[in-house]
Amino acid sequence: MIDISLENVVKPIFMFFVKHAPFIFGVIINLILIMIINKVINIFEAKLTSKLKEKHSDSTLLNILPLLVKVLKAVIIFMLLVGFLESFGYNVSSIIAGFGITGLAVGFAAKEAIGNVFGSIGLLGDRVYKIGDYIKFNDIEGYVEKINLRSTSIRTLDNFLVNVANNKIANEEITNVSMCKKRKIDITVGIEYGTPNEKIDRAVEILKEIATKSEKIIGSGMFTTIDELDASSINIRFFGYTSETTWAKYKVVKGSFIREIVHRYREEGINFAFPSTSVYIEKTGNEQ
Repeated sequence: MIDISLENVVKPIFMFFVKHAPFIFGVIINLILIMIINKVINIFEAKLTSKLKEKHSDSTLLNILPLLVKVLKAVIIFMLLVGFLESFGYNVSSIIAGFGITGLAVGFAAKEAIGNVFGSIGLLGDRVYKIGDYIKFNDIEGYVEKINLRSTSIRTLDNFLVNVANNKIANEEITNVSMCKKRKIDITVGIEYGTPNEKIDRAVEILKEIATKSEKIIGSGMFTTIDELDASSINIRFFGYTSETTWAKYKVVKGSFIREIVHRYREEGINFAFPSTSVYIEKTGNEQ
């Protein structure tokens, strides 16, 4: 008959804890230390982030700080683990060597994930873009919503949220539209070949007048000229810049400029050209 008395159950458990008490207490103390250190680092991160936002809202350190904090926590935990194992006589060098071999294997298996981490470091370090910027690359364009360790989240103009791996985006040519100080407005207007000379000159002047009166168009670098003689029109070209750099505001300025051109040309009787073909019939000597 099996003896299952309380003494037979409790005594082995008690002896186990007595035998391994230093190890168990060491684990508990290290866990408490990790929790305290984690709390201190989080408080320090919050205060540093607050100060950086007050002084430098687009600081590189502000963007890369979360990554540095995670690396710091990992290093501290590893050091505590090594110290704890050494105190109990374990051969740490062999463990580290084992970690090295395991890390190498994991590195080959997770090279894409590691590439994304280094890609995010490169993007943040080079300050290619930040949260809120409007960027374009390949066939994707939109506003940056998040920059994570693995990917960047972009809100497109269709309001879709696209996640792009940082390793991929770091190797592409990125256009940061938000970083430009001005955007060009390049408009060509075609008028009829039958337009009188004085109205041709007036058509050029009207474009200049509209641009000069606009508060959104920059005077420097602006010009208006007869550009070319097209198949069915005399083309007049305006080239200039606007201080509005975001996509929506830029489109509004350009649209207002075109609307004013249409109104002014119609008021002054200048007709827009449209694609057309003229047919000339030559009379021969046999025709009466």
